Amino acid sequence: MTAVNTLLARLGAIDTCALSDALDKLGLAGQVTSLRRESGQGRVAGVAVTVKLGTGAPPAGKATHLGTKAIEAADDSTIIVVEQRTGVEAGCWGGMLTRGAIHANVRAVVADGPVRDIDEARELDFPIFTNRLTCLTARGRVVEKATNVPVQIGDITVSPGDYVIADGSAVIVIAPDQVDAVLEAAEAIVAREALMILEIDKDVRMSEVLGGNYEHMLERD
Repeated sequence: MTAVNTLLARLGAIDTCALSDALDKLGLAGQVTSLRRESGQGRVAGVAVTVKLGTGAPPAGKATHLGTKAIEAADDSTIIVVEQRTGVEAGCWGGMLTRGAIHANVRAVVADGPVRDIDEARELDFPIFTNRLTCLTARGRVVEKATNVPVQIGDITVSPGDYVIADGSAVIVIAPDQVDAVLEAAEAIVAREALMILEIDKDVRMSEVLGGNYEHMLERD
């Protein structure tokens, strides 16, 4: 197992709420709470390949459909992150792209912007996280401005190579130079909560389980 896959396995074992608590403890940002899981199941963790969409003319060169370059740049650790914040209702991801992503072993798509063909993604059990659904095509409405550049989802900027974790609660983005510290803090939180669950099972009073130590658990050292 590569070092990246080892990190992804550790990240994928932790829910986004514990990762969010770790970010809070470290004074870091990275929580995106506006993107729902619309297809697929479970938690996903991967490395960002990004797509930025916009209006107007596409970049010079051979015309290509949006998202195709990201799929071709992906590997089996990839989560594709799409920014479509133009205000134009137009799909930033669709069924053919989902099928191409599955063929490329992409782990998931996270999109700030409308996604179409969601029923197809659900039938294929492919994880997509988004804030909006549509039937409207991108063709004639929006274009791909760039692949693998910084993009924005919610209030967070995602750079190519960032770690992305998503589940039913949220999407978390962690920069590579912060991932070790976040993992250390999150795994400590998970271990602490596991002990608290044991206390609940032993009928310890909830006011004691969730006592002063719990209230101060996220204070910075």
